[in-house]
Amino acid sequence: MDVDGTVTDRFAPVREAFARNFTHRGERGAAVAVHLHGRKVVDLWGGARDVDGGGDDAPWQPGTAQIVRSATKGVAAAVVLLLHQRGVLDLDEPVASYWPAFKAAGKERVTVRHLLAHRAGVPAVDRPLTPAESLDPDRTEAAIAAQAPAWEPGTAHGYHAQTYGWLLGGLVRQVTGVSLGSWLAAEVTGPSRADLWIGLPEAEAARAGRCGPLPAPEPGGGAGIKARPKREVSQAYADPRSLTRRAFGAVSPAADENDPAYRAGESPASGGVATAEGLSRFYAALSGGLDGRAALFTPETLELARTEHSVGADRVLVVNTRFGAGYMLHSPASPLLGPGSFGHPGRGGALGFADPESGVAFGYVTNGFLKSVTADPRAQALVRAVRESLAGG
Repeated sequence: MDVDGTVTDRFAPVREAFARNFTHRGERGAAVAVHLHGRKVVDLWGGARDVDGGGDDAPWQPGTAQIVRSATKGVAAAVVLLLHQRGVLDLDEPVASYWPAFKAAGKERVTVRHLLAHRAGVPAVDRPLTPAESLDPDRTEAAIAAQAPAWEPGTAHGYHAQTYGWLLGGLVRQVTGVSLGSWLAAEVTGPSRADLWIGLPEAEAARAGRCGPLPAPEPGGGAGIKARPKREVSQAYADPRSLTRRAFGAVSPAADENDPAYRAGESPASGGVATAEGLSRFYAALSGGLDGRAALFTPETLELARTEHSVGADRVLVVNTRFGAGYMLHSPASPLLGPGSFGHPGRGGALGFADPESGVAFGYVTNGFLKSVTADPRAQALVRAVRESLAGG
């Protein structure tokens, strides 16, 4: 497999792991980037831009972008944390202090911190929204404001797969008067020159490749898929009445992720579009600084992001998960580089994170989605290669 791009000698194991994803794990098209103390040390891409060929078999290019699904959540969380850092939001204030309609149906004590840590108790809505409705902020804010919680807010946690974006997006719009994606572009990704969008501009639309599911690997085919989930996890995903299915089915039918209208709309939970280099630049800018600029997060905000807020049995994912303020933290369910890492995977592939102790910022995007939720085998192979590179250097 031909791999394009550059990598420093120290990080040569990442190139080897990336190529092996194509030959052993069914990769169709992907890119990976790593920054070390703000300096780009890995920038690799390969395969086809479109998972299905798109009719022209165009190759993945340096600027090819892709839907990153729930890796978007880590980007959206940064907006809320930066507003907190600037004194616009208090994480321990009730959301209703900023968004009065939100206090309905028993949510008057839900705090901003609860939203970030998946403790608000509203991972699903009683009536799923259509794809078009899910991109209409008036509809999403009305639906989430009226929803009664599934558990007493603050007493447990459960992954807010789709509603996370409506919660954070609604809050940001209430306090800033603009959409979360617009604030992100003006205050974060624009100044950082990170090719990452929540709401893909028309001028960038041609850069985004087509995505889709990859076929299940054959047994013994070396695809690196973990053992089958425990029975209770499988049952939760299969049962249409379960909180798991309802959370992931909060938009029904599922949105067409290749639809230009979906990519142009704002879905802060799962609709972000990024290049691998853009995702890596974003985490480098947050955590350690980039291009001679100071880190966007102060030391206090950085610690807040990666301080454990939720741990243990997740009422939606039905496995043990671990969250900081807006970010997944290193755990068996979602392995990152080390104990101090913070970031977010995207279901089926993408991953972005920072590890302040080592100075690493990491971004991986792919056009082919596997059934993994929090620990994709291709991304994990790349993370292991980064760890090997650091140890060998």
